[in-house]
Amino acid sequence: MLYTVLVIAIVFEVLGTSAMQAAQHFTRPTPTVLMVVCYAVAFFFLSYTLRYIPVGIAYALWSGLGIVLISAVGYVTFDQKLDLPAILGLALIISGVLVLNLFSKSTFH
Repeated sequence: MLYTVLVIAIVFEVLGTSAMQAAQHFTRPTPTVLMVVCYAVAFFFLSYTLRYIPVGIAYALWSGLGIVLISAVGYVTFDQKLDLPAILGLALIISGVLVLNLFSKSTFH
């Protein structure tokens, strides 16, 4: 259940970041409002998980998965290219998230 809440937080953070890109320096009102709402929802759900998951672990998962997801959204939605070093870096981030979840005794299971 806690990881579901964390995933919801991550998804809303990615939606907020995507809206920020679409807001074009806050010149477009609808994406700007969407960004603020999505970030508020994201931080609400993240703060809930911090009751049970250590902040370092929660933030590592939040930022790592968020980076991977926003990179995929940027590639698909905003036509932003990923070169080989970027893909390798994203693979390392995914590896780090897996190590945290599978082998660390610091995470909530």
